Amino acid sequence: MKNKALVYSENEFGKIDGKVANGLVRYSNIYKIVGIIDSTKEGLDAGEYLDGIKKGIPIFRSIDDALDKLSSVPKYFIYGIAPLTSFLDKEQRAIIIAAMEKGMNIVNGLPEFFTDDDEFLQKASEYGVRIYDIRKAPPRNKLHIFTGRILEIRTPVILVAGTDCAVGKRTTARLLVEYLKKQGLKTIFITTGQTGLLQGAKYGIALDVLTSGFATGEVENAIMNAVTTEQPDIIIVEGQGALSHPAFTSSSAILRGALPNAIIIQHPPKRKNYCDYPNIPMPTLESEIKLNELFSKSKVIAITLNHEDMTDNEVENTIVEYEGKYKLPTTDVLKYGCDKLIKKICEVFPALLK
Repeated sequence: MKNKALVYSENEFGKIDGKVANGLVRYSNIYKIVGIIDSTKEGLDAGEYLDGIKKGIPIFRSIDDALDKLSSVPKYFIYGIAPLTSFLDKEQRAIIIAAMEKGMNIVNGLPEFFTDDDEFLQKASEYGVRIYDIRKAPPRNKLHIFTGRILEIRTPVILVAGTDCAVGKRTTARLLVEYLKKQGLKTIFITTGQTGLLQGAKYGIALDVLTSGFATGEVENAIMNAVTTEQPDIIIVEGQGALSHPAFTSSSAILRGALPNAIIIQHPPKRKNYCDYPNIPMPTLESEIKLNELFSKSKVIAITLNHEDMTDNEVENTIVEYEGKYKLPTTDVLKYGCDKLIKKICEVFPALLK
């Protein structure tokens, strides 16, 4: 059985910085999400607010409000916000301590590690709960450098890249995995971030906390472990950030470590500036496609859309526009599924049809 969890996402649920909470509402193989804390959306159904699909996950005003209405105290309290500035303010620290006082174990996806915080450790001991830092890297002697073994595999590796961070790369990758499995293909998902780990991905690591000397090797190692253990038909790798983005290096490490045979690129057509960097304009989709292909020596085989701030008509028109301009299948997987992607994947890798 999945463990019950309450997710904190005050003022951020459904937004860019609430992507951890958003992802857990859409899917989790580990946790049964019993509620979201966001006082600005109190009383709504989290799934309906996010995607128009009721999930039976209520949004609560506060911890006390949640525990008054839930039948039992959830085992876990997940910090579900992923801001650019990762350090907690006094109010957020008090909320974490209040969750411990109520008897909930703390699951933290920030690069600010709670297990390095003396007050949090003292409170956890006092209240008999545990703290889990999802992004904390393994000890140095457990990390891997790139070996080149990945050059020996024959399993197709597809990377879902993007033109910015928080554009839905993981969501597209996860849905594509589900669709491929329904076609009878043994498909493995490789996560590269904290939300994928919280959702229960079996292979992968949060790359952005690793030193550059190990990031590429950890991507390769995750894929090699999946190939050796599972003998999959196909592997889907979650991208991070954007290759052109000056603030992130994970994208280049993923391309180097995964050596993808093909790339799907996710883009938010209405986004004008990089997420969290309002003075830096977004790259064009064309420039990001060219950059990824040049860097990876692989081909972009499809485009997927993030429909933020777009009407349904705008999404439909953009799909027609991009397919005409780029000669690549284009879709929004949350609205239209992954059929176009699967058709293209089978064209590029015809052995999968067998």
